[in-house]
Amino acid sequence: MCRSIKTLRPPVLPEEATEEEIRAAALQYVRKVSGFRAPAAHNREVFDRAVEAIAAATAELLDGLEVRGAAQLQRAG
Repeated sequence: MCRSIKTLRPPVLPEEATEEEIRAAALQYVRKVSGFRAPAAHNREVFDRAVEAIAAATAELLDGLEVRGAAQLQRAG
């Protein structure tokens, strides 16, 4: 697990995750899996496509999650 990827759903994150936070998590994931912090020029396009695809999948996942107790957390805040 990438230690720098943080949980992006309530109650860990009190607000909805931003696009920037989702993209940062996707970038960390692709870096970990590929083994490249910054890819060479000949790998840049596939690296960037992977980051975008994972960011989109992450946003879809977060949008679809139903967190139990979330309504109580919102009322308490």
